[in-house]
Amino acid sequence: MTHDPSADGAQTDFRGRMSYGDYLHIDRILSAQHPLSAAHDELLFIVQHQTSELWMKLALHELGAARRAIARDHSFEASKMLARVARIFEQLNNAWDVLRTMTPSEYTAFRGDLGQSSGFQSWQYRLIEYAVGNRNLAMLKPHEHRPDLIERLEAELAQPSLYDEVLRRLARMGLPVPETVLKRDLRQTWQADEAVTEVWAMVYREPEKWWEAYELGEKLVDFEDYFRRWRFNHVTTVERIIGFKRGTGGTAGIAYLRRMLDVVLFPELWAVRTQL
Repeated sequence: MTHDPSADGAQTDFRGRMSYGDYLHIDRILSAQHPLSAAHDELLFIVQHQTSELWMKLALHELGAARRAIARDHSFEASKMLARVARIFEQLNNAWDVLRTMTPSEYTAFRGDLGQSSGFQSWQYRLIEYAVGNRNLAMLKPHEHRPDLIERLEAELAQPSLYDEVLRRLARMGLPVPETVLKRDLRQTWQADEAVTEVWAMVYREPEKWWEAYELGEKLVDFEDYFRRWRFNHVTTVERIIGFKRGTGGTAGIAYLRRMLDVVLFPELWAVRTQL
């Protein structure tokens, strides 16, 4: 059975009008894949990483908006955005399932064409880590060849992280967040603080009294849960495809990625579970 959608009023003549492809710049997106080899699976590798970067762009958009909302005491608005970030990382997790269909032999066919490029050089991923509080200054080095990127990363380091803003909000609610925490050096990565753990314990012991803080805490845990899964899936995928070879960017490969699994973004929110 054939059907002409224009019979129902659908627009089919786009001369002088904006189409779906025009709005989304589909031609530009679909022309951005440039395999360097004749290997069949290189296109999979490129699309996997390009789409991941698009999801990370959205994650940064939501994280930035959530942080600004918390600074304005609009925590419930921020909670919606943080829930979306967690779902974004769920999508990023699902993408590993597609990449894992590539075998070691298939990856070897084009790995040499990657040169020194490596995922740990992703400036958007670095911005996400800096935005949520994992501010490893050594990771500025892979971006020093791009002054524009260093400027963006330094701008991020100059402002409170998402976690800093949450703790400042808790202090404005009347919770006893230490002054040393509120005035800490923002460029440094977050270090676990027992006094902050006790603040979260107060929230979790009386969630009905501190519901706004309780909801923020759970949204942070939800995000880190998916973030940890993303890191774990990264490790598993790399080990499945290249084993214990060094990474293309010169990292120790699996050994480097496994060290990243030990990084905890919001340690007090995990420690408090033991105290309750």
